[in-house]
Amino acid sequence: MSKATVIAIQLHEAHGQPLRPVSQARGLLDQGLEGDSHSLRGPGRRRQVLILDRSTLDHFGLRPGDLREQITLSGWPDIGRLPIGARLRVGDLTLEAAGPCEPCQHIGELLGVDDPEAFRQALQERRGLLCRVVEVRGEGWVRVGDGVELLATG
Repeated sequence: MSKATVIAIQLHEAHGQPLRPVSQARGLLDQGLEGDSHSLRGPGRRRQVLILDRSTLDHFGLRPGDLREQITLSGWPDIGRLPIGARLRVGDLTLEAAGPCEPCQHIGELLGVDDPEAFRQALQERRGLLCRVVEVRGEGWVRVGDGVELLATG
């Protein structure tokens, strides 16, 4: 794997609304990113942070956040294939892979595609990696420009 880098961070603030781009976000242990609606759903959830590589967005002509990911990377196209339990260091955070994100038809509807079901099928195995925040170091920041390091494969 070549060096992966965080190129964008987005916060999901309200259902059905576009994500808000930010230059940094603070991680909350076992919850997600501060200010993101997924962090408000309580600890222990499988979907705390969704990580996606830019190659998927480029393939579909989309922008960071269009596929509802909180962290967009460059340099790790097969990030969604990491095994459950793999650990990544992203800024001050250690994230644990909870599994690939299964695409829903709703995503195509939000983007206004002509055939949401065909879009959902095209996203199979490309929607990114669901993660849990399992360690917060220092002040807990993840920033655009941070490197992404594989710590353990599960």
